[in-house]
Amino acid sequence: MATIQVRVDDGIKAAADSLFASLGFDTPTAVRIFLAASLEHEGLPFPARRRKASMGLAEALEDARLQRNLHGPFKTAEEAVSSMLEA
Repeated sequence: MATIQVRVDDGIKAAADSLFASLGFDTPTAVRIFLAASLEHEGLPFPARRRKASMGLAEALEDARLQRNLHGPFKTAEEAVSSMLEA
């Protein structure tokens, strides 16, 4: 049996451990499930896409109309601007 070692951010590891525990298994089991599903799909078992670099005005208005990809509410304009500048 082989061993795989992966370095991940502590916060991501803790959140993943918690998520998988809530599903009834540990992180190594989740990784084995991912690998098996990748082999069965002959690729990633989910779509892999790059995020758009920026959103156009029409798309932003459509998101607002459909109430998706929204953030906030914000207490100040500075909080809102800070949120928009986060990448």
